Amino acid sequence: MKNIKRLTVAVFALFILLPAMAQVKTGDEAPIFMANNQNGELWNSDNYYGKNYVVIYFYPAALTFGCTKQACSYRDAEKELKDMGVEVVGVSGDAVKNLKIFEKENNLNFTLLSDVNGYIANKFSVPISEGGVINKETKNGKVELARAVTTKRWTFIVDKNKKIVYVDKGVNPMNDSKKVIEFIEGLE
Repeated sequence: MKNIKRLTVAVFALFILLPAMAQVKTGDEAPIFMANNQNGELWNSDNYYGKNYVVIYFYPAALTFGCTKQACSYRDAEKELKDMGVEVVGVSGDAVKNLKIFEKENNLNFTLLSDVNGYIANKFSVPISEGGVINKETKNGKVELARAVTTKRWTFIVDKNKKIVYVDKGVNPMNDSKKVIEFIEGLE
């Protein structure tokens, strides 16, 4: 039994640490992944890479102050982003039901992906830590949002050649969409 526990810990450590050792950087091929969106539907990156720019932003937790500001800035820039051919995807350790509440509460108009085990974060070398619980008052009453993992706030842009062309590890949630738009404008 002790050996099984050690093996489990070792496998988990490899799952978490190995991707972190191989940092994703600009010029790299974008990692391929699938996850459930806020509607419980399977979202596949392969269906979007190569067609448009894809902004993949990782955020710590739905309905928190900074994460809400960041999401709303992307929501408010929808027309400009769409006109530029940009697909926005927000990724967190929140469960699908949390993402649906987050979407409805803030009238979000882009894809939110559930990464409850940190799989996508690991593919992008985004640090994760233990999850948590948030209690919030929403339009529909009090909610408790639990998540298994918490990710750092990092943003990536994948170009039409399926390459990572932008990595921001020091994201300011209020300015993230603006910086992304300015960067993509500079590519055109």
